Amino acid sequence: MKITKEINPYIFRGYDIRGVYPTDLTENIAYTIGRSFGSKLIDLGKKECIIGHDNRLSSPVLYHGLMEGILDSGVSVVSLGLVTTPMYYYACIHENIDCGVMVTASHNPKDENGFKFAFDASGNACGQTIQDFYTYTEAGCFHTGRGSVRDLLIVDDYIAALLQNITCGSRPLKVIVDCGNGTTSLFARKLFSKLPIDLTVLFEESDATFPNHHPDPAVEENLTALKEAVLAQRADVGIAFDGDGDRIGVIDELGQYIPGDLFMILMIRDILPKSENKRVLYDVKCSKALPDEVSRLGGMPLPSRVGNSYTKRNTRDWNCIFGGELSGHVYFRDKFYGFDSGMYAGLRLVERLTHTTKSVSELLAGIPKYYATPEIKIATPDAIKFQVVDRIKAYAEGKHYDINDIDGVRLTFTDGWAGIRASNTGPNITARFEATTKERRDQLQMEFLPLIEKWSKEETK
Repeated sequence: MKITKEINPYIFRGYDIRGVYPTDLTENIAYTIGRSFGSKLIDLGKKECIIGHDNRLSSPVLYHGLMEGILDSGVSVVSLGLVTTPMYYYACIHENIDCGVMVTASHNPKDENGFKFAFDASGNACGQTIQDFYTYTEAGCFHTGRGSVRDLLIVDDYIAALLQNITCGSRPLKVIVDCGNGTTSLFARKLFSKLPIDLTVLFEESDATFPNHHPDPAVEENLTALKEAVLAQRADVGIAFDGDGDRIGVIDELGQYIPGDLFMILMIRDILPKSENKRVLYDVKCSKALPDEVSRLGGMPLPSRVGNSYTKRNTRDWNCIFGGELSGHVYFRDKFYGFDSGMYAGLRLVERLTHTTKSVSELLAGIPKYYATPEIKIATPDAIKFQVVDRIKAYAEGKHYDINDIDGVRLTFTDGWAGIRASNTGPNITARFEATTKERRDQLQMEFLPLIEKWSKEETK
C-alpha cells in the first residue's frame, strides 16, 4: 500500500467520506486517508482510536487499508472488526476513546462505501471540518511511526447496554424484524430473542449484495416484504433497519408504513409526559405535525438542519430529551446514551407496546392531518447541486416567500411548506412538499419540481 494523490475531492461530503468502490475508493486511498487521519490525531495530541466496519463487500479491503495507514502514522488502533455503526459509537463510550472511524456507506447503493470519522468528543466530522480534512490530506504532510493493534469484541457488552433499562410489560406481542441482509443480520436475533415476544426475523443472512431489497427503511417500497409478513402473520408491528444499523423503519399492525416523523411522535407521546425536560429536536424535512404535537404536549420543538452528524450533535448540545430525523435516525436521551441505534429504537417501540393495549395505529390517533409527499430525489451532479438550490432560494426571495435557510430552503406558507436541499450523501437534490390539502400539496410540487429539473439541466451545459 502507498500514499496516493489521486483522490476525488467530491468524496469528501457534508457528513462523511463516501464514494464508489473501486473507482473513488481503493485500498491505497483508504491507506492515505488512514495515514492522514492518524497524523491529524497526533497533531491533536491523541495516540489511540477505534475503528470498525459494516458488512459491505468492499469493507474488509478498505478497513485493512485504513488500519495500516493509521498504524503507519504512529497511532494505535482498537479494532472492532465487523460491527454496526451504533456498536462503534458504543465502543467509543465503553473504552473512553473519543476518536475513530467507521467504514460504511450506510444505506447507499451496494457498490459504494465510505468513512464516518470523529476527531474528538464533538462527534462525527461534518461540514467545514471535512473540507479542512480534505485540504490536510491533499497537503500530504503525514507523521511516520508504528502503532499497535488491540482487538475488541464489543457485541455482548453492547447488547447488555441496550437492554439495561428496557422493562417490558405483560402484553404478548408478535414482532417481525427485517434486517435487509445488512449488518444487523448478524446481531438482531441475539438481541430481540431476549425479549418476551413472538419473534420472526426476515433476511437475516449477511449478504451485501442485498438480494431481497435495498436496506433503506426510509423508502416505503423497500418494506413491501415486511408489510406482507405483518399482515400474513397478524403481527403487532414490523421493524426494519438500514445497512449499518443506525436507522429504523416501522410498519404498523395494518401493514401501513410509519414515516420517521410519525414514529417520533409515537415516542414523544410516551417520553414528554414523564420528563421535566421538554426539548425535542427534529430535522427540517419532518411534517408540521411533529412540532404541532410537541407544542401540544407542552414541549419546545427545535428545528435542525438534516444529517445525523448535525442532528445527533444538536440533540446533545441543545439539551434535548429526544431528537430525530425523517430518515429514521433517532436519539433517546431519557435513559440511553443519545446516539442513533435502529435496534435500540426497536426495543423502545416494543417496550412501549407491551405496556398498553393499544395498537401502533391507535397510539398515533389524533395527529393533525397533513398531506405530504415522500422525499423526492432529483439526480443532480455534485458540482452544481448547491448552485441549483441557490437559484431556488433567489426565486423564493423574488416571490417574497417565508424562507428558512438553515439547510437548503424550507419555504413556509399559511397552508403548507416546501423543502428543497442538496443531498450531502449523493449527487441529488431532495425535495418534500406538505400541505393541509392534497390539492395544495400538488400545487407546491408543480411549482418547484419543474424549476429544479430545468435548472439542473441548464447548469450542466
